[in-house]
Amino acid sequence: MRTIDKGYKTTLEIKRSQFVCRIFPAKDSKEAKKIISCISEKYKDATHNCSAYIVTDDEGYDDDGEPGGTAGKPMLNILKKNGLANIVAIVTRYFGGVKLGAGGLVRAYGKSVLEAIKSSKIIEMEKYNIYEVLFEYSNIKSIENEIRSRNINILNKEFKEKVNFRIALKTNDNIKHFQEKIKQNGKINYLKTEYLNKLD
Repeated sequence: MRTIDKGYKTTLEIKRSQFVCRIFPAKDSKEAKKIISCISEKYKDATHNCSAYIVTDDEGYDDDGEPGGTAGKPMLNILKKNGLANIVAIVTRYFGGVKLGAGGLVRAYGKSVLEAIKSSKIIEMEKYNIYEVLFEYSNIKSIENEIRSRNINILNKEFKEKVNFRIALKTNDNIKHFQEKIKQNGKINYLKTEYLNKLD
């Protein structure tokens, strides 16, 4: 999956109208909608705050008062054409007094998103299953050797009453044998599945 590494902003002036595009990474529809709500509230003085998003659990768009199909849909199409996901785009328009017509609006909103994408850094994300591994201090060496031998990524280590490693495995990895090995020296619990930056 391709997405962007952080938020970006670009501004275009088309026939005296200002089109300010902001794009952000977002992991799900809840986060995407929260970002859209925050930007729309912050720039409520604008004529329109049109939006589009593609995330793991949903996709959507909003013309925010522009003629139907002239803003949000073209924005969504640009995100799709560039093969992006887990991304939200908001174009804030300040009307400059010159009407662009339906075709002009489609081009303006599409171009705004395209320019923001061009200015951004695209990163590859992969789906991982996240597990926690709990074990006694006496088993650190054997557990670490097992993890290292399988090239498993350790996301976090905690040393409390017991040792707690948080690890990431690709979702298509067969971990049954690994789980059996870990259970000999500790406990392994599935936590969640999420997209992470591609891990080596």
